[in-house]
Amino acid sequence: MVKGVLREELEHAKRAKQRYEEGLDELPRGSLQKKKINDKAYYYIAYRNGNKVKFDYLGKLSDADIKSYREKIEKRKRYKKLIKDLDKEIKYLGRVLNVQAD
Repeated sequence: MVKGVLREELEHAKRAKQRYEEGLDELPRGSLQKKKINDKAYYYIAYRNGNKVKFDYLGKLSDADIKSYREKIEKRKRYKKLIKDLDKEIKYLGRVLNVQAD
């Protein structure tokens, strides 16, 4: 009976991890950067691509757009932490159940 509950929890953790990974694809990578040129603010998303830092131009953003990007970036950070925690849980449950954890 206990093994059945643990198997269910393992499957639940795998499904949750997959949902978070799919959600990451929809969220921006990196951080929001502001550059001032001639007293005008222009925004970029900065992220790593291998050893290089890439900047994708976003343009002039409204305060609502800036807030939205920051919220999305924070959401991505939360998702990455949740995925890391789920990886640990999946590994642990796999050892307890003596099954191969994916």
